[in-house]
Amino acid sequence: MRFLNAASSQGADLTYSDVFLVPSRSEVISRLDVDLSSDDGTGTTIPLVVANMTAVTGKRMVETLARRGGLAVLPQDVPLPVLREVTEWVKARSVLFETPVTLKPADTVIDAMHLIDKRAHGAVVVVDDENRCLGVVSAADCEGVDRFTSLDAVMKQVPGIAAEIFDSAAEQSAAEQTVALRAAFELLDAAPGGFAPVLREGRLVGAMTRTGALRSTIYQPAVDAQGRLRVAAAVGINGDVRAKAEELLDGGVDCLVVDTAHGHQRKMFEALAAVKSLDPAVPIVAGNVVSAEGVRDLVAAGADIIKVGVGPGAMCTTRMMTAVGRPQFSAVLECSAAARELGKTVWADGGVRYPRDVALALAAGASQVMIGSWFAGTYESPGDLLVDSTGRKYKESFGMASARAVQNRTQREGAFDRARKSLFEEGISSSKMYLDPARPGVEDLIDMITSGLRSSLTYAGATSLAEFRERALVGVQSAAGYEEGRPLPQSW
Repeated sequence: MRFLNAASSQGADLTYSDVFLVPSRSEVISRLDVDLSSDDGTGTTIPLVVANMTAVTGKRMVETLARRGGLAVLPQDVPLPVLREVTEWVKARSVLFETPVTLKPADTVIDAMHLIDKRAHGAVVVVDDENRCLGVVSAADCEGVDRFTSLDAVMKQVPGIAAEIFDSAAEQSAAEQTVALRAAFELLDAAPGGFAPVLREGRLVGAMTRTGALRSTIYQPAVDAQGRLRVAAAVGINGDVRAKAEELLDGGVDCLVVDTAHGHQRKMFEALAAVKSLDPAVPIVAGNVVSAEGVRDLVAAGADIIKVGVGPGAMCTTRMMTAVGRPQFSAVLECSAAARELGKTVWADGGVRYPRDVALALAAGASQVMIGSWFAGTYESPGDLLVDSTGRKYKESFGMASARAVQNRTQREGAFDRARKSLFEEGISSSKMYLDPARPGVEDLIDMITSGLRSSLTYAGATSLAEFRERALVGVQSAAGYEEGRPLPQSW
């Protein structure tokens, strides 16, 4: 990356809204000619990581991100047995078919209504005791019906898709896989709601949507050496870090994140030493820091990837409470340069609000961009879907240093210790993250982000993220310049 004007790189630190990308001569014909795979050893095919926040990342988020090529990090506050269970569950999911919500015919409409919004496809598959598909219930089928009506009275027969049409394609070329997906798309295009169960000998093995079939021709899943979806998990720096890390690694996680708000400290170095003593065969991520010195110290302690960012997140009050932090673009720029001198990489953690911010973080040198609150307001995040007084759907999010998170984290401690720690909370404990009616699912947001990112690479004349880092030309702008680039919701 280079600055449009050498003087632009001097002076005040910059955040994403302070800078812009300048188009360069390009030989790239199509956005689909761009490869978004990361080069940091995590095996992702799109440079997006979902943050290890309790309100953001659960098993549905992990599964969905990995199927589309990204990585989601399970939070360290979750009990280890649950993390192992979730990892096993994700590893058992199909890399192509979605996981449907299922109920029995004797279950009721109210049961279906509680579960439909757990998946973006908005349907429940009704199965018998032998997992044979009996019908499908959508949200529309539940309208105007007594809530205690059994599902066998409202379900509809929907033609299933034979799993066998994908069996040979799975081991063949991308072109042959596209042929199978095109055939599935034609079936789904005629299906009610663009949704259909996937069946093998009459038994349910997954689900597909019209849009999902299209996405599978564009995205490549992030899979391990056995062809299973990838999972990342976080561990803190307190307690028996070695034992926790060993449990996670034994459970099959593909990337381990050693995480704390202030990563440039002795306890982090000790935690990394404990993890490295296990001789892990997966990438070790550590953070957070915002300086080259912090990067060098974490790399020396054993980190493969450094997490960069203090205070830019939507749920974070660190900068207002402590004055500690750094504008994110400059932090990523300096830290990525230091990491690459040592043969390592960085993740840009936080501060992205628009696809342009993701592109700028990658132009500054990040191998991937970590996103939290932006993905909290989706069907796939763990929280319950709520509705405000105007009928808008939302989910509650909270910072990982907030009172709510601290309460969850210290629930096994005594009352005195919990009360004392509550005096030192930071972060927002409850924030409404509204679902975008046009993009209510995390896959919808991935489409938007990667579409913008692919275009950014073509403007720079780059076909890979490595080329993008080399070719990106960045300028500095005023607040008025940033405002000029914003679309108008109505005419002036």
